[in-house]
Order: sequence, then structure tokens, then C-alpha cells
Amino acid sequence: MKSLYSRIVITMLVVILASSLLGFFLANIYYQLKLKPFNDEKTTKIAQEVQQFYQSNASLSLDEYLQSVGELGYELYLTDGGADSSYYGGEFRKKALPEKTVDRVLRGETYHGIDEFNTGIFITGFFDNDIQNTIGVPVKVDGETEALFIRQDPEQQFGELRIFFAMILVFTSIISILLVLISGRYIVNPIVKLTNATKQIRKGNYDVALEVKRKDEIGQLADSFAKMTGELEKSEAARQEFVANVSHELQSPLTSMQGFATLLASDTLTEKERAEYLAVLSEETTRLSSLTKQLLTLASLDQEAELRKKDQVQLEVQWRQLLQTTEWSWRAKEITINLELDEVNCTGDAELLYQVWSNLLTNAIKFTPTSGAINIRLYQDASHAFVEVEDSGIGISEADIDKIFQRFYKANQSRTREEGSSGLGLSICKKIIHLHHGEIFVESKSEKGTKFTIKLPKN
Repeated sequence: MKSLYSRIVITMLVVILASSLLGFFLANIYYQLKLKPFNDEKTTKIAQEVQQFYQSNASLSLDEYLQSVGELGYELYLTDGGADSSYYGGEFRKKALPEKTVDRVLRGETYHGIDEFNTGIFITGFFDNDIQNTIGVPVKVDGETEALFIRQDPEQQFGELRIFFAMILVFTSIISILLVLISGRYIVNPIVKLTNATKQIRKGNYDVALEVKRKDEIGQLADSFAKMTGELEKSEAARQEFVANVSHELQSPLTSMQGFATLLASDTLTEKERAEYLAVLSEETTRLSSLTKQLLTLASLDQEAELRKKDQVQLEVQWRQLLQTTEWSWRAKEITINLELDEVNCTGDAELLYQVWSNLLTNAIKFTPTSGAINIRLYQDASHAFVEVEDSGIGISEADIDKIFQRFYKANQSRTREEGSSGLGLSICKKIIHLHHGEIFVESKSEKGTKFTIKLPKN
């Protein structure tokens, strides 16, 4: 399996090679279309100047003159079409010249060999040292016409420059490869750290420090990973606490039921004691049933991202039905119920919303003393429905008010134990309200009462 580092290095090297080949290809096309005709025209002018200078100075020795021109950086070939031929300046690598080309020049034509020379797409003809890659002009020598072929000698005129550019290419290639190797390691190193950190998290070790100070996308990934690690650690801690709380809450009634079941098996109990133990056993069974039902409800809500049911819910009707159902409990404590219910509708799951109102009212009745009061208000604005449940009960301390929606949290452990609370009711309420895209707020003062406000979107 190839590592990310090797993939990045190979990709960069392929990009460099491909771009170099493409650049060379385009440069050759430019030479064929632009530079080749220009070079042909320039060399033609030089050949014509050599021709005209000699024709204007017939007393010059042609051999010495051409030798001097050759020493200036040109390659020359002079022929009469027969055996009399001479070379001057640099030496041609390829010396095969067709007879018809020589005949053309001898007839007085100018041979444009540079423009006509077939170099192929990937060969820069300027550097092809072939006698056919020349300019040919006729020259009058002692009354006879001879053919003079001339071209610049790249080796003499551009030899050092070619070496210079070759060295630039070599050093550029070496430096590019080194930089690719270094930059590839720089790119991959944070990902290697992330991979190692992931392995540590998989083993359950969330104390992983990522020293990545980059501000690019990889830096953002590392930052998000660090935040995710923190959230996973909190989630794991919450999960362990939840399991511990569930185990504790289940163990307590089961232990109690086991103890009383053992006592009931005794033959020494009186009928009165047996009735008392059976009543306690029934209460613990009811408590265990309620706890498991709430756990199942919470587990079901945790799996939901959106509501399955979206009906038009008449909140006023729900509240009047709930008050009727629970009348025995609040009348038993002589609690006064103050109602201010507008006709308010909203879109949602009627059963889940009824459970929220039931939990809030049950808590209010539970923690309101005898002869206390509960105020229930239902109103709306253009886009939201509001429900307020306020009691005159024992209230919640400032230290506890931010924790009451946590699962299994009980502000007063002894009081809630006596009342049979599991600490899940408000967690269920908050989850249901959030599924309805609403909000729940609480205001409370110790010994002065508590007020819950629910804000729900009407649509």
C-alpha cells in the first residue's frame, strides 16, 4: 500500500515532468510557427550581405574572405557543383546535400533551407547541424557561378549559453525534487499526527495533544479534530455516568423488592406486616416500571433527528384534559390552579407534547406544599406559542438550576427519592421540545417557587 507521502511526491514529480514536456512541446510549436521563419529571414540577409560584399570587392581573395567570415561564428560551404568544394568555419555534422539543391542555387535562386528543413515537432531545427539546414546564395567567382551555403554556428556563438541553460535545467530539476520531498513531508506530517492520535482515541486514550499550528485547511482539520476529541471525551464520561446511574436506579428497587419478597416468604409475619410489605413491594414495582418506561422513551427520542408526526395540536384542549386527569392529585393537596389559556395551536406530535405538559404539571404538584398555588398560562404571538407553568413550591437553588436538565440529576436527593423521582423527566421534556425546534427556560428561587417557560414555533 502506497503511503500518502509517496503519493504526493510521485504526483508532484509527474506534474513537474508533464509540465516540462508540455512546455517543451509548446516552445517547439512556437519555434516552428514564429522563430523558424524569422531565423530563415535573418540568415538570408547575412548570406546576401556576404554575397554582395564580395561582389563589390572582387579583388578580395574569396578563400580568405570566407575563412574570416567562418571565424566570426558561421559555417560555410562553397561548391561549383562538381569536385571543387570547400568548407569554412565550424564543421557540419551532416554533409549530404542533394544535387538538385546545388543546381537551384547555381541557377541564381536563393535556397531557404532553414525554413524548408523538416525538423519534426520535437526537434528545434535551429540547433540541427545539417548542411541542408542552411541558406544558399549564388556567388560569381572569376566569371563562374558557385553556390555558397551558410548558417550560424550555434556551438561557437551559443556554446557557453547552451551550457548555462543546461546547468540551470539540471539545478532546477535537483532543487525541485528536493523541495518536493521536503514539502511532501511538511504536508503529510500533520496527517500522520492525526492518524496516531486517532489510534490513541481508538484505544480509549482521549488525552492527545496535537501540536499543529498551521492556519490552512489541515490546521483547521487538526483544530476540529481536537474539539471532536474533547466532545468524545465528554460523551464517554456522560455515557459512563449514564450507565452508572441506570445501574444504580435499577439496583435500588430490585434490591428492595428482593428483600421484601424474602420477608414475605417468612411464616412469622402478621397479616398487618404482610399487607405493609406487599404495599411497599407494589410501590417499588411501579417505580421500576416507570423508570424503565422513561429509559425506553429517552432512548427512542435520542434516535430521532426529526419528528415523525406533524399534526395540528390544540394546546388549550390538551391542558384542560390533563388538569381533569390529574384533578385527584392537586385537589388532595388543596392546591389552587390559576388558568389563563388562550386558544393556541401549533404543529407537532400531540402525544409527545402531552407528555411534556404532564411532566411539568406532575413536578409542580409534587414540589408545591399543601394549600399552594400553580399558575398555568398559554398565549401566542405571530409565530410562536408560549406555555408557562409556575408553582409556589420549594424552588431550585442557583447551584442546581443549570443542571436540572441533565439525566438522573436530582436537586434534592432525599426529597426526590421519597417522591419516587428518577431524574429523567426534565431531560425527556427538553429533548421533546428540541425535536419541535423550540426552547425551554426556567426561573426559580429557593422556597419561592419555580417557573418553566416553553417557546414553540407555531408551524
